[in-house]
Amino acid sequence: MNYLIGTDVGTSSAKSVLMDTDGNLIAQSLVEYDVLTPKNLWAEQWAQVWLDGAKQTIKQVIKKSKVNTSDIKGIGISALYGGTGVPVDSEGKEVRPTLIWMDRRAEKQVQWIKNNIDLEHLSNITGNDIVDPYYGYTKILWIKDNEPENWQRIKEFLPPDTFIVKSLTGVTAVNHSAAGNIGGIYDINQNTWSDEMLDEMGIPSTMMPDNLVAGNDIAGYITPETAKELGLTPGIPVIVGGVDVGAANVGMGVLEPGRYVAAIGTSMNAALVSEKPIKNKRLIVWPYPYNPQELNYNFSGSATAGGITKWFRDNFAQLEVAEQKNGGVNAYVALGKESENIPAGSDGLVVLPYFMGERAPVWNSDAKGVLFGLSLSHSRSHIYHAFQEAVAYALRHSIELTDENLGDYIVIAGGVTNSKDWVQMFADVTGYAVRTPLEDAEANLGDVILAGLATNTLTLNQVKGWQVLGEKVIPDKKNHEIYNKYFKLYKKLYLDLKDDMSALTDINKL
Repeated sequence: MNYLIGTDVGTSSAKSVLMDTDGNLIAQSLVEYDVLTPKNLWAEQWAQVWLDGAKQTIKQVIKKSKVNTSDIKGIGISALYGGTGVPVDSEGKEVRPTLIWMDRRAEKQVQWIKNNIDLEHLSNITGNDIVDPYYGYTKILWIKDNEPENWQRIKEFLPPDTFIVKSLTGVTAVNHSAAGNIGGIYDINQNTWSDEMLDEMGIPSTMMPDNLVAGNDIAGYITPETAKELGLTPGIPVIVGGVDVGAANVGMGVLEPGRYVAAIGTSMNAALVSEKPIKNKRLIVWPYPYNPQELNYNFSGSATAGGITKWFRDNFAQLEVAEQKNGGVNAYVALGKESENIPAGSDGLVVLPYFMGERAPVWNSDAKGVLFGLSLSHSRSHIYHAFQEAVAYALRHSIELTDENLGDYIVIAGGVTNSKDWVQMFADVTGYAVRTPLEDAEANLGDVILAGLATNTLTLNQVKGWQVLGEKVIPDKKNHEIYNKYFKLYKKLYLDLKDDMSALTDINKL
């Protein structure tokens, strides 16, 4: 039997799986770590932490599985969207922590771009109209403007998966999806870096690695040194799988255009894969990890989706968390059970889930979380229920950005699918039937598929049968009518409070 390894380095954890070529999970391992937030709206991570997590979990799945490592035919590596990418010096060492996707500090650089760059021309080249601190190129400019000594030391910026693959193979290879997601310096029409935009931004082209590859191409091979360290056989092919949300879509069997998928974990990424980029001023567009010359990933999403329910759990359900640690019921399950009879609309509560600013569709670093409508009749259960509804409203807001026909159902994956009531809520709020994967459809599975396709260990027909979706969850018409009214208020609240949110940001700077 042949085997494949899929490793995803995410925002809060690194996870590896080892699977056989029939799609059976043989072993898995996960390591958690933290995000550094030295200031409000800042978010950084050391790449060495990612690398350590990747190596540790790969070693663990090999140890747990006890397979003959000569039967491992490929390793796929995907990672979080790394913002700037890892800034490394001429010796390949980190110059500073990476400014990851959550970081929102580059507001002045955004304003400089808006004042000095032809935005219509930028859009024609990159496919993206939005200029926002989400994009890595704005964060790169922040380092240039604020850390001149570090800037002088930086040789190049490596996306997180590139950094890890280089450590394992010695080869520098960048997946097109990771390059495109940096934003304003990637030409989506030519599938390469834009020398013109790099020049206008004042970013040396030498800082962008020129070896751009697809996720279904072999990037390099495990070196003897890496093999000895991890207990592998030298020469195993490694692929660079790109941004993990794209890899997760591959894991759900999305290998052709036309299906709308929302992956909802700490953040939410909702996307439609298409042949041509969808032109919408509030969508993010970049090449798909698989077959990037032919397919594009058009997505939006919330900076803090499941992250707000985690915040609620950690701050207002300490007893449930303690009981879980002592072998009791999962804290999320307990909170869900407590709020299961709360009606649609949470008896008049609306939450804006902008706890870390917001990406699409509002694109506002000053956006703030809001709990609106509190009265003495409301309980903790109402508030938790309203937090869940906020994530569903955010998904509906994202769906509005695409004019494409989404078919008779949408797919939702991620931790939120552990709650049947929450899945029903997504259907009721959006008005679309919802299907969820019967098996975990994480980026790791996409990494395995990409590695299998790159090494010809798997065929397209094989992997299309791997992911089975559950039955459709049909919207409740009565609840949907109620949610239509609340969703209208949800959008109006943001518009009404937008200026006040900015004013609060200014006050906090004093």
